[in-house]
Amino acid sequence: MLDRRQLLKAAGGALAALALPGCLSAPEPLEELGLGAEALELIEQAWVGLDPQRFVDVHMHVVGLGAGGTGCFVHPESHSWLSPIRKVKTRIYKRYAGVHDDDEADQQFVARLVDLCEHQAPRGKGVILAFDQFHTQEGEPSPEQSEFYVPNDYVFQLCEDYEHLFLPGCSVHPYRADALEELNRCADRGAVCVKWLPNAMRIDPLDPRCEAFFGLMAERGLTLLSHTGEEQAVDAEELQELGNPLRLRPALQAGVKVVLAHVGSLGENHDLDQEPTADGGYPHASSFDLALRVLEDPAFAELAYADISATTQFNRAESLLPLLRNQALHRQLVNGSDYPLPAIDPLVRTGLLEDMQLLGPDERELINEIYDYNPLTFDFVLKRRLCLREGGEELRFADSVFQTAHLYRSS
Repeated sequence: MLDRRQLLKAAGGALAALALPGCLSAPEPLEELGLGAEALELIEQAWVGLDPQRFVDVHMHVVGLGAGGTGCFVHPESHSWLSPIRKVKTRIYKRYAGVHDDDEADQQFVARLVDLCEHQAPRGKGVILAFDQFHTQEGEPSPEQSEFYVPNDYVFQLCEDYEHLFLPGCSVHPYRADALEELNRCADRGAVCVKWLPNAMRIDPLDPRCEAFFGLMAERGLTLLSHTGEEQAVDAEELQELGNPLRLRPALQAGVKVVLAHVGSLGENHDLDQEPTADGGYPHASSFDLALRVLEDPAFAELAYADISATTQFNRAESLLPLLRNQALHRQLVNGSDYPLPAIDPLVRTGLLEDMQLLGPDERELINEIYDYNPLTFDFVLKRRLCLREGGEELRFADSVFQTAHLYRSS
């Protein structure tokens, strides 16, 4: 008899087989597509008031399977029906990222991203991110517990190949024996930031081992882009707590610019500012509220930022209302796409945003047309068009949210 876990796996596999086609196909090159006049005008309007030279998409992923010797990998269960949810996620990512042949997966991912970036007019640059492995408490890499891995050198090579499009974001686990050496090496090669996803990498920013790391980051002028809130690839509660925005205070206290990815817009964490409960734990608060507490702390006014990546997704969209209302906060908000997520059609539901009265029906239709052409442009235009009408005011994300080059040292 199957146990509950086996039944869930079997059900997941059956649903996945129904939901996904038997094979993936190559995306149409943008050169062969086009947009109507009204959609082109909407894109033009979105750029009014912005300087493309100061526009940086602060959050873009490159992912690979290791094809062509890139050194990338994803978790082995990502390809196994024994883990149907992981396999389905992987197939979805591949489909929407333009990957249709595993033997050329890494090259096809990059080709699709480059095509999308090249066909933005005007355009700025994007920070593409390396992604270090899960590490044990002893500082040893654990590939079998890593969701995916993207080496720093792979990102540097792509940025050399496409220097007109990309800036390099490195990823260094602070528990590594060579963490400071690798951080210096990455800074010397031109990295503009360090990417962490603490929940998936097993990084506790409160760990004393991070102190020297933060000190060197501040010395080298590197920004920290760190996931905050729940990470849905991680199940363990103790690891979800590592995404607590309050745990990033030591980096800020060390003088590091910190970008709280997604403004903590999903899940809950311990409120470490409260008295412990009788059992020694802490009361919970929404990760979003904890992120706002960090952002609104006067001590961090020049160092604490948050990116609005993924906030338009259906499971995070409620965060848009307080963010649009809090216009004073916009000087600390920055734009990131979290590519390839905007390309995944089910995640961003413009119908929901219309129901929330953040989009009008006519502009929603045009924005959907832009999605069919270029999901990166779609993500940008959508965020520029979001509008909350209250008290006779039209509340939008300020122009400054999209002018983010100041976050990074010149390299």
